[in-house]
Parts: sequence; structure tokens; C-alpha cells
Amino acid sequence: MPYETIDYTVTDHILTLTLNRPEQMNAFTVRMANDLVTAFERASDDDEVRVIVVTGSGKAFCAGMDLSVDGNVFGLDETMRPTMIDMRTQMDSEHIARGVRDTGGRVALAIFACKKPVIAALNGAAVGIGATMTCAMDIRLLSTTARVGFVFNKIGITPEACSTWFLPKIVGLPTALEWCFTGDLLDADTLVNSGFARSTHAPEELLDAAYALAGKMVHYSPVAMALTRQMMYRNSVEPHPLHAHQVDSLAMFYTSITSGKEGVKSFLEKRAPQFTDKSSSDMPEFYPWW
Repeated sequence: MPYETIDYTVTDHILTLTLNRPEQMNAFTVRMANDLVTAFERASDDDEVRVIVVTGSGKAFCAGMDLSVDGNVFGLDETMRPTMIDMRTQMDSEHIARGVRDTGGRVALAIFACKKPVIAALNGAAVGIGATMTCAMDIRLLSTTARVGFVFNKIGITPEACSTWFLPKIVGLPTALEWCFTGDLLDADTLVNSGFARSTHAPEELLDAAYALAGKMVHYSPVAMALTRQMMYRNSVEPHPLHAHQVDSLAMFYTSITSGKEGVKSFLEKRAPQFTDKSSSDMPEFYPWW
């Protein structure tokens, strides 16, 4: 499958998605948005993929939107005057999808819907959409040279890519507001200390660290991993734990009679489990429950 702006490479069940416009510091375009949406949708049902690592080529992760393109740099149709009713009732129509919807948000929603764990390996500057797209990823590792900036207010626009949903959950509302209000470029230590990122690494060690972390996940049940990812995100925002109990009960029931059988057997036999279930075809009937 051809991609113009990214590279899709699978090795040992780990997919590396590399933003691949190094001469432009991997600046984001509408084409990159489409490539990423397609890649995450593909990876979600690609049984060769167990974990996804996202990184950038060259010295930057993503320097934000490519502001050098002609016309509306965000790819939006300035002749339209959309309303919230339009967004709620016509979101998937062609004119809203292509002329109004935030391209970064389309990427974030594709990541959110994905069945595979997603690790961000930020090898350098991650600004604007380069920062917000990583909020939808599960774990963030940083090069010591990485800088992250939520700089939208500086150029008169607002945060996007669903980051107003994700970022406060990661770092807390006051910190999220401060980062967006100031537009400061945040260094690796600040990002780790705030809980935004897991760890920092020398540039030459970053991908190895990401792959080592991914390697801990590739041998587990793909169905259990997919359920766990969606349960965490969706149950954690429900107003009462009863909803989580209902979903957890069904997830436990169905995994206990499928992949759980092999898990228990391998534990008793003191060997590594050999899971054969596939997230592309073996999700329990109650999935998706939302």
C-alpha cells in the first residue's frame, strides 16, 4: 500500500510508523493526515502487527502543520459556515469531512479506535499537531533533544486533534491550560516530571528503548490487549464504576473461555503461552459495546 508521507514497516510483530518528510521537519499536511488514518486503520486489523511505534525521520518528530502550502493551510473550505448541528448530524458527509473537520482530529480518532498499543518515540521537536497527535498514543518516550509545544494560541488558533479531551487526562487540567496558554516549548525533563512522557533517552538509544518496551507486549493475547486498551480509555470516563463492571464482566467472561484457557495452562505448565487468537477476527460478540 503506497504512502507518500510516512513509512510502514513491520518487524517481529512491531510496526514502525515513521513520519517521512525530513527535509520539512516532518511538517504535517492533509496528505500525511490521510496516510496516518489509513495506516492506523490498516494496523488495527493487521494480524502481523501487535504493537505500533511512531517516530519521525531526521532531526524532528513533527514541526507542526506545513504553513507554506497555498490557500487555507489547514485544508479547510473557507466558503462554508458550519454549525454544531452540522457537526453532529453530517460529520461523515463529504463536504464536512473534507471541508470542515480537523485533520489532526481524524488522526487522533483513528489512533483511539485502533486495537493495538501505540508507543510514541519523539526523536526531536514535536510542535502543534506534532504534540497533540501523541496525546492519543498510549506511552510517550522522548529523546533528550525533544521539545514539545502546544503553540496554537501563539498563531491565533485553538488546540486540535482531540487534545482538549486527551491532554487534561494525561497531565491534569491546570497544567494542560498553562501549556496551551503560554505556548512554551517544554523540555524532556518537564514532560517526564509532569507525567506526559514515560522516560528520556539519548537520541541514539530512543528507538531501542521503544522496541524493548514494545517487545514486552508482542507475545500477549491480541484480543485481550485490544479489549484492555479500549476498556481503559472508555470506562475511565464513565460517570459511575458500574459501567466498567458491566464491560469488565463480559470481557473477563469471554477471554476466560478463549485465550485465558491457554494462559492458565501455560502458567501451570511453567512455559510461555502460545496465543493464537486474532484481533481481526476473534473479538467477542459484545465488542464494540459503545
